[in-house]
Amino acid sequence: MSDFPAVAHVAVTVSDLSRSRPWYVQLFGAEPVLDEDTGSFHHVVWLIGGTLFGIHQHPSPSSSTPFDELRPGLDHIAFGCATRSELEQWASRLNELGINHGGVVDAPYGSGLSFRDPDNIALEFFAPPG
Repeated sequence: MSDFPAVAHVAVTVSDLSRSRPWYVQLFGAEPVLDEDTGSFHHVVWLIGGTLFGIHQHPSPSSSTPFDELRPGLDHIAFGCATRSELEQWASRLNELGINHGGVVDAPYGSGLSFRDPDNIALEFFAPPG
């Protein structure tokens, strides 16, 4: 068996595709590669650096409670950046888009720039130390 495989795709559930789709289009600066209603759910998918990132909307959600990383399940999704200066550029871009964020925060293991999508899903840009 080969080494453990890379992450192929990530999908998050959103409450309103008509709100989330344009938000992610602005964030990614690209149109999705797939927008499909399967009947059991509707998904919109982007190809980001070799990984598929999808947002799903289900016709009968089990809850309308916003995302909370303190509940068991997903904590956050981080997008990799090469350097801290790249994080600073993303902070400027988020400002241009009107997306609130926590600023670049440094830690011994790297630097992060945290923000949230319209459903409060925790997202981050992350760069290794150095």
